[in-house]
Amino acid sequence: QVQLVESGGGLVQTGDSLTLSCRASGRTFSSYGMGWFRQAPGQDRKFLAAINWSGGTTTYADAVKGRSTISRDNAKSTLYLQMNSLKPEDTAVYYCATTKRTYGSLPVMYDYWGQGTQVTVSS
Repeated sequence: QVQLVESGGGLVQTGDSLTLSCRASGRTFSSYGMGWFRQAPGQDRKFLAAINWSGGTTTYADAVKGRSTISRDNAKSTLYLQMNSLKPEDTAVYYCATTKRTYGSLPVMYDYWGQGTQVTVSS
């Protein structure tokens, strides 16, 4: 079965940078679109960024556009999200997900999810 395992979360300070990783197995990683989402307590899961199978096309939510970069290494079956200038409102559990579509911004477009990694930004 498909497994996605996120890593790289932790406690950081306002203004810091962080790179999250998502290691995939059980599916031909290079054939599918991937996305990053986050969920803060009491809130819905929100789209952050997505990337197509080759990495040639990316899209970002306004909340992270300009200070985040999504990328992938198909040889390593790994997805990344680099985030800069972190703010307390970035505190959430961050999830990666895979889709049979080219990519998408809605959670329902994704069929497999990781367990999430906590990111906490202190002020």
